[in-house]
Order: sequence, then structure tokens, then C-alpha cells
Amino acid sequence: MGKRILAQRMGRGTSTFRSPSHLRTAPVKYPNITADKLVKGIVVDILHDPGRGAPIALVKLENGEEFYNIAVEGLKSGQIIEIGSNAEPNIGNILPLRNIPEGTKICNIELRPYDGGKLVRSGGSYAVLTGKTSTHAIITLPSGKQKAVFLDSRATIGVVAGGGRVEKPLLKAGNAYYKWRVRARKWPRVRGVAMNAVDHPHGGGSHQSESRPTTVSRRAPPGRKVGHIAAKRTGRKKGAH
Repeated sequence: MGKRILAQRMGRGTSTFRSPSHLRTAPVKYPNITADKLVKGIVVDILHDPGRGAPIALVKLENGEEFYNIAVEGLKSGQIIEIGSNAEPNIGNILPLRNIPEGTKICNIELRPYDGGKLVRSGGSYAVLTGKTSTHAIITLPSGKQKAVFLDSRATIGVVAGGGRVEKPLLKAGNAYYKWRVRARKWPRVRGVAMNAVDHPHGGGSHQSESRPTTVSRRAPPGRKVGHIAAKRTGRKKGAH
């Protein structure tokens, strides 16, 4: 009969695989302030958000409202930031794209005006405002792709803090365990060929090998659906060197 494989257990959505969203500090989203107003706020604190590669900043506005934003390099506690079309294009300020000079490094960009910020939010990343049309701003994303975004969409001036995080070695498995634990990912992930035959379709045998073709149908049941799923072809191409 065998036992349920990992793919089946994940599909059931038990507490082992459920996202630990209760650990998150808060959603990062711009306040719903119209662009014609100039609102100032103070950075109360810079915090770690579990599962996020960049620190976040708690900002308290002059009207008493608080919100969380992506922290940029050079931002510090006690700093005054400005929000609105009349704000200066300085580090940490939030402006509509129409009021940001071309060539400026920006982050946490709204896809549509007042959606709170969607693009370029990971540690160390930034986009560059490369041009403007009558209705859209052209931004160059970290991938190098250029994208047209509405001129009224807002963005934060600066580079997302936390760059270079992935360059530091984890050094031991325990660090990797805690890294993935807050990201709703089961780790470590054992290879099927390393398991017993009862645990996985690829398990068992006198050595670690699938021992049979691993192409399976797209309509295979979840317990059998491992390996090359609906593969058009496998192996080396004929004549390949």
C-alpha cells in the first residue's frame, strides 16, 4: 500500500505546511493619502520582519496615523520623511513617479495608483526611473526588464536595505532550518531515491536509483505523480555532444 508521499501531505495543508503568518510584523503598505497633500512623518523604529529579506520601518505621520514601509539604505530612526507630490526627492521620501527626476533609484513601486506598493521590495534591490511619457513612467527593474507604470503611482526614493544577505554563507544546517521555517517551506527535503520503497515510488533497491522510467502522466494520481511529469522528452538529444 505504501504511505503518503510528501507531495500528498503538502496538498492536505496541515499545520506542518501552513504558512506561519502569525509571525509577521505587519503588512507593508503606503497610507491612502492623496498626492496633492504634503504629509510629514517620523521614523519611529526599524524592525525585522520574519520571512522578509529586508527590514521595515515604522513611520508615524503628523496626523497620528502609523504605517510600515520598506526601509531603504541610509534611513534611520528619528528621520523625518515626506509623502506627496511636493516632497523633495530625498532618501526615504514617497513621491508619485511624475515628480521623481529621471535616473533616480526607487523601490516599493505601485503598479496602480494607491495600491500600496507592489514592485521592487526585496533586500538590496532597486529600479531606475529611465523615462516618462504623457501618461506613464518607464522604469528599469532589477531584472533589466523595462516596464511602463502610471505616472500617479507612488514609489520610495532609495535602495532597499538588506543587500548582500544571500552572500553570507549559512554555515550549518540549523541556520537553513530557521531560514525556511518562517517561509512555510518544509526543509530539509529528502530525495525519493534515498527513501525506502514504502515511502516513495523511487525508493528501495540495492543502490540509489529510480530503477525504472520516471515519466508519468499528467493525469496520474498524487501518490504516483513524481519524476518527469508529462515530459515531452527526456535524456540527451540525439547527436548532442
